[in-house]
Amino acid sequence: MVTVVSHPLIQHKLSLMRDTGTGVKEFRELAAEISMLLAYEAMRDLELAPQTLTTPLQTGQFPMLSGKKLALVAILRAGLIMTDAIVALVPAAKVGHLGMYRDPQTLKPVAYYNKLPADIAERRVFLTDPMLATGGSASAAIDSLKEAGAQSIKLMCILSAPEGIAVIERDHPDVEIVTAAIDSHLNDHGYIVPGLGDAGDRIYGTK
Repeated sequence: MVTVVSHPLIQHKLSLMRDTGTGVKEFRELAAEISMLLAYEAMRDLELAPQTLTTPLQTGQFPMLSGKKLALVAILRAGLIMTDAIVALVPAAKVGHLGMYRDPQTLKPVAYYNKLPADIAERRVFLTDPMLATGGSASAAIDSLKEAGAQSIKLMCILSAPEGIAVIERDHPDVEIVTAAIDSHLNDHGYIVPGLGDAGDRIYGTK
């Protein structure tokens, strides 16, 4: 399942991220803002339960989050910008990290780091990566989460390609993708077209 969050604010901010004239500072801010807006949609189905609270005027039953606790897992390095923003909304969430990079020759994912909450199996997991391109790294990251016991996983991406979506739907049909847009295609180097370039390089100013 793919959910495209087409809210005008998100689309406006995404267009600014695409612009080559957008500098590192603004790019980071836009990525963080879009991530928070995507989180509202991705977390729409969180469970609520009434709790007794006392307002300045009276005591009553009011909805509070219940059910499984949350985990935010970033695919390094670019996913960090998303988890850092989203944790401001859900500060009690635990944060994990999966190191994956794409081999420039084979375009296959290479794992180099894995640090997840010990109780990941008991949490709803939101996996973050700004770009869903070939889908290889995201699929491998989901494999790692499932091997650790995670059962409820959503993949949050700022930008997606049809090829990457197809890989996730093939390998992990139980994982919902929440994204701001689906672009046209991948080029010969595995970059999303029209895209916004390499998200990691633009976030950290490394190119």
